[in-house]
Amino acid sequence: MGRSKSSVTTPSVISDFKEITKMGLALSVVFSSLAGYLLGVDTVNYKTLLLLALGGYFMVGASNAYNQIIEKDLDALMNRTKNRPIPAGRMSVTTAFIIATVFTLLGVIILYTINKQTAMFGAISIFLYTCVYTPLKTKTPLAVFVGAIPGAIPFMLGWVAATDDFGIEPGTLFALQFFWQFPHFWAIGWFLYEDYQKGGFFMLPTGKQDKGTAVQTIMYCIWTLVVSIIPVFGFTGALKLSIVAAILVGLLGLGMVYYAFRLFKDMTEKAAKQLMLASVSYITLVQIVYVVDKFIR
Repeated sequence: MGRSKSSVTTPSVISDFKEITKMGLALSVVFSSLAGYLLGVDTVNYKTLLLLALGGYFMVGASNAYNQIIEKDLDALMNRTKNRPIPAGRMSVTTAFIIATVFTLLGVIILYTINKQTAMFGAISIFLYTCVYTPLKTKTPLAVFVGAIPGAIPFMLGWVAATDDFGIEPGTLFALQFFWQFPHFWAIGWFLYEDYQKGGFFMLPTGKQDKGTAVQTIMYCIWTLVVSIIPVFGFTGALKLSIVAAILVGLLGLGMVYYAFRLFKDMTEKAAKQLMLASVSYITLVQIVYVVDKFIR
């Protein structure tokens, strides 16, 4: 009987741990950080690469755990979140808080061993996400603007980890991921609109699934596209992009713009989901193109 209980609960504990830290999201953030590191470094230091991956995961995991503690009552109201560990009663707030705090300390310490600036930006990211973005989500659509700041830090964090310097290069990487956040989260806010309403979250810029939101989504897709090809013009210091890579990045950006126009035309949840998937593909592929281009240029 004891074996049966163990076999049931162990996978559940692991699953809850993955969910409280949002492992999938955390790994995608780590991917962005590693891409930024490879762009900034002259010679790859695999120890630093490992430390960045671990520290980045701990920081994102901590932010997600704090977020779920703060929003536990609201999560219980929404279909997509009501089965999370805390609202479902599988994990106590105390346990989640311990995980979040330990992850914060480990993350800051690990990133500090890389350099002070990396640790500082990591700490800023946790603070903004937990203490500013999360409370604002039920107050104003501007929460997405605030949330885009910590969301854009990982790509540039990798460059800072590689160089211990913040300049035009990591600033450009930050801008690229910053502008990308808007169409990505507005697409999610669109197809989850009714569920978000249950929790009282304001995720769309106009507060509605209307043409105004769709137009702003198109605009930010275009801004993302423009920023992504700027390195080809030689304005961004050591961050460079070949003409071929810039064309590839531009085509990827046009793909996202296309789906934004589809949302404007169709005004459907299906179109919003397609844009969300296109945005995820875009940011991943752009980062891969940037890195590959650097090493084969």
